[in-house]
Amino acid sequence: MTGEAMTVFVAGHAEPRPDSAAWVDELTEDLIEDLDALSSSPRNLRSAWKDGTFNVNARFGVDPQAAELGTWEAVVDAAQLGCALFRTAGMTEGTTEVRIHHEMRTLPAAGPSWDASAEDWIQAFWYAIITRDQPKMTELCELPIDVLRASGADHDDYLYHWVATLQAYWLKRPELVPELTLTFQRSHPNVAVIAGRDYIQQVAYPPINLFYKFLQKDEEGFHTTLLESLELHKQYWTATPERADDIDGLVPIGILAVTCLAYDGGIPVNVESPYLPEHLLKRSWLGEFEV
Repeated sequence: MTGEAMTVFVAGHAEPRPDSAAWVDELTEDLIEDLDALSSSPRNLRSAWKDGTFNVNARFGVDPQAAELGTWEAVVDAAQLGCALFRTAGMTEGTTEVRIHHEMRTLPAAGPSWDASAEDWIQAFWYAIITRDQPKMTELCELPIDVLRASGADHDDYLYHWVATLQAYWLKRPELVPELTLTFQRSHPNVAVIAGRDYIQQVAYPPINLFYKFLQKDEEGFHTTLLESLELHKQYWTATPERADDIDGLVPIGILAVTCLAYDGGIPVNVESPYLPEHLLKRSWLGEFEV
């Protein structure tokens, strides 16, 4: 969009839950205890990754705009755990040093595992983008896709092409366009059969389409697609009472990450929404502590 554009507000589907603050603090304490046990078993890292992303979603329930340092800390923890998960998945022997929650920790090699899937890689990459951690983005993109294929996770084939697309984009590889084309083709609801049709159309596809508009530097198209993506997200997460209560639906991490790329690339983001926590989008907390 050119010139001064009006900002559009997109309402979220959930009310903030400030009364959950004590529960969220307990989750954080539990996660820190888990982190202290990381060096003893790779399995602990896999559960910590799941707990870390759950912790982020719980934080969004209390702090929708990520205005509190604790929310930024949780997002950074998730980025660190995601990168550590895939670094150790790519190792078959030895140990590695990683920073997680302000401390350097020694982790053993884990090799491919069910938890280190293509879907988890995409999630980890989104967190690396949102925290603007370019070394982590590069490290994740240098991971061979064979490590993800060896996870044994049961999901649709388009996810491997989507990973390859994101890796090609960040590492400036020539296969970006063919991989993105395959991602579009194979994420069609008639082709992708493991994830349900609603999930594909309303959750999985929108970040792919939004990323395409970002690559085109199509400001008007990006704006329109962002609004459509948020509405599709809302449709999915309000389709049943169970989904509406699920904290996984509070913030669409993929849409947020692609919007961060656009924001950093100079594309105007004339949308405000609890689905796009302002202080993450505008990188307000960057440099607050070493990540």
